[in-house]
Amino acid sequence: MPRVARKKSRSGIYHVILRGVNKQTIFEEDEDRSRLLNVLQRYKEKCNFKLYAYCLMDNHIHLLIRETDEPIGLSIQRISSSYVRWYNMKYERCGHLFQERYRSENIESKRYFLTVLRYIHQNPVKAGLAENVFEAKWTSINEYFSATCLIDIDFGLSLFSSGNGKPVIQAFVDYMSTSNNDECLDYWDRVKLTDNEVKESLHEMGIPSSSVLQKMKREERDAVLLQLKETTGVSIRQISRITGISKSVIHRLERDRGTGFLSQE
Repeated sequence: MPRVARKKSRSGIYHVILRGVNKQTIFEEDEDRSRLLNVLQRYKEKCNFKLYAYCLMDNHIHLLIRETDEPIGLSIQRISSSYVRWYNMKYERCGHLFQERYRSENIESKRYFLTVLRYIHQNPVKAGLAENVFEAKWTSINEYFSATCLIDIDFGLSLFSSGNGKPVIQAFVDYMSTSNNDECLDYWDRVKLTDNEVKESLHEMGIPSSSVLQKMKREERDAVLLQLKETTGVSIRQISRITGISKSVIHRLERDRGTGFLSQE
């Protein structure tokens, strides 16, 4: 079953997150982060996208990016593939490094653009990795104060009005420093999957229909139900609805496992 197509941003701007598979570290040392920035620079020139912000955390990456000549998905694929090839060679490993499908949200207004711009730059502060937004080493915040080939600063700065007499750069500093409860896309957000996405997960497990699952031996059926715990955002009620297996049976599995892996809707 094909994945649900992403909704295209009318502005062409996206907040993109790439995370290590199984939440694993994707940057072991500063050289790795520097390499990722070099990859971004190289493909920015090749793909001609605009990059407004980045933040490199230990196991995930935030990008604020605008597609131009090619779809953003293709640009992200090029970036991730290039970095993974280098990383695997350096650390003598093979296989995936990033979670297969990157996450993204559309940026459709100037106000939300500024919210995400601040959110990305404040990520290390909120994670307790820096005292303030300007001390975080691996974000693009300080590139807004110097000439840079990687970050396109003009659009972001143009959104800070100087009508109150305050210099634009000071308005930018004040906004980026302001404490807030901004909520944007991130990997600690609760993700609620659609029924079609849950059915796709079952199909990938070799279960083409609910009737096939119901006819399986109890131990095999229960193993499939437990495996769904690896899919974030699946509820007991949703599994019951899709599989035709009663909620009491799924609750029993939960109690037997003793992990509370599923949440009620």
